[in-house]
Amino acid sequence: MLKGFRDFILRGNVVDLAVAVVVGAAFTAIVNSFVTNILNPLIAATVGKPNFGYILFHLGKGEIKMGEFLNATIYFVIVAAVVYFGVVMPMTWFLQRVKRGEAAPAAAPVTKKCPECLSEIPLEARRCAHCTQPVPAV
Repeated sequence: MLKGFRDFILRGNVVDLAVAVVVGAAFTAIVNSFVTNILNPLIAATVGKPNFGYILFHLGKGEIKMGEFLNATIYFVIVAAVVYFGVVMPMTWFLQRVKRGEAAPAAAPVTKKCPECLSEIPLEARRCAHCTQPVPAV
């Protein structure tokens, strides 16, 4: 029972996932700092409020907090942009560079041309299936 648990924990994808969660938590702190210390003051300079949380709609006795939704949307777009431009694009560029360096091995031919009728025949053939002429071995 413990051997199976050990094998599960030591698999590469479990460790990769754990690292991703830790890096994601640290990345969240960076994005929160960016939004709080840079983006919100820019919004305050243009709109007069530090964020869009003040936008409310009253519907009966309830409140629709449209501003909080806008704040969350802006936060999501910033995270998605940083992940795309900071991780996905560089990784794609790197993988393309690596793949350019690797040349695919040329496949060995499996057919040859008959010298008489120029039809394709297997390499091992000693006689053409189309014109029945003898064909020299390769």
